[in-house]
Amino acid sequence: MTLTRRKLVASVAVGAAFMQAAPRLARAQAANTIRIGVLNDQSGLYSYIGGVNGVALARAAAEEFGNRGFNVEVLAADHQNKPDVGSNIARQWIDRDGVDMILDVPTSSVGLAVNQVCRERNKAYINVGSATSDLTGAQCAPTTCHWVYDTYMLAKSTGGATVRAGGDTWFFITADYAFGHALERDTSNFVRAAGGRILGGVRTPFPGTTDFSSFLLQAQASRAKVIGLANAGQDTTNCIKQAAEFGLTRRGVKLAALLMFVDDVHALGLQTAQGLVMTESFYWDLNDRTRAFTQRVRGRLTNNQPPNMVTAGNYSAVLHYLKAVADMGVAQAKASGVEVINRMKAMPTEDDAFGTGRIRPDGRRIIPSFLFEVKKPEESRGPWDYLKLLQTTPAEEAFRPLAEGGCPLVRS
Repeated sequence: MTLTRRKLVASVAVGAAFMQAAPRLARAQAANTIRIGVLNDQSGLYSYIGGVNGVALARAAAEEFGNRGFNVEVLAADHQNKPDVGSNIARQWIDRDGVDMILDVPTSSVGLAVNQVCRERNKAYINVGSATSDLTGAQCAPTTCHWVYDTYMLAKSTGGATVRAGGDTWFFITADYAFGHALERDTSNFVRAAGGRILGGVRTPFPGTTDFSSFLLQAQASRAKVIGLANAGQDTTNCIKQAAEFGLTRRGVKLAALLMFVDDVHALGLQTAQGLVMTESFYWDLNDRTRAFTQRVRGRLTNNQPPNMVTAGNYSAVLHYLKAVADMGVAQAKASGVEVINRMKAMPTEDDAFGTGRIRPDGRRIIPSFLFEVKKPEESRGPWDYLKLLQTTPAEEAFRPLAEGGCPLVRS
């Protein structure tokens, strides 16, 4: 084909017009795209609690929400359980990558660090994986919601039930960082309020502790009726396994696993875990809605396992956040994390994983908590049928009273 001067000029003009339009198109797409960053442990001792499954259910919620006039992108990163790594990723996501909301962030020291970054940058932050109740206490922020559980709820339910069952003397094995400290503090308050006594405790290095034998022997020497495990993940399962090897439970010592997930029961096996009590705000086999939700999302998860409290929480949090964005408009939601969190607080929460709930002024989402006992092997009907419900704490009673947290957002 002969390229005439007229055709060449026309081609150049079209190309120049496209090059001029492309940046405008990209800016328009970015302006109409909500970006969610799932920040969690994807390689360490908490990775099996959330990790890639937490990312998968955040994406499932975005897909289920659908395109309602704006696009949704879900990013993911591994904070390695290090506060400096987590806060650096959060800054880069917000400053460079245009992330509008940060989600999950287990490991309370990392969760608190990211809380500060989002407050400074005025970006929405929904913490699902961290437990420290300080997120809705002295360190609460107008940009933050705390979604599925915290140390106060765990202490009240599991700790309170253990004291009522006669466990009135305690020794704590505590992970030496913000989460462990908060869980020991909150549980100790409930033990003392019920007339119990704290006989001692030891703090274990985090992360990196795998041998808990010397700590368990100190607990045994204290003659406490209850060893409170103020830790989580592989630290908890290692403590339980090693306590069984020493025969502590056969000698009448009660183990109180203050934060335990159904995944931990799976890792331990019912023969070892039977009889332990644990508190959750979600269990896949709790009711018809949780079973239907599990059936819908299970194929997205590693080894076709059911969701746990944290992964279900990521799904739930993304749905409610996107409902708020749709209600207020993308431009306003992108402009102010404070405003989108305020809109979330003004709207009741509703989803198949957790049912109905609400968000208080301090950012605490209010939902029921459930005390479970791990089944005996002969009671289980099959894989992942591990828990039986002992009691339910109503939503308005499950978490620390609003006036007692010390959150500056709460007007007296």
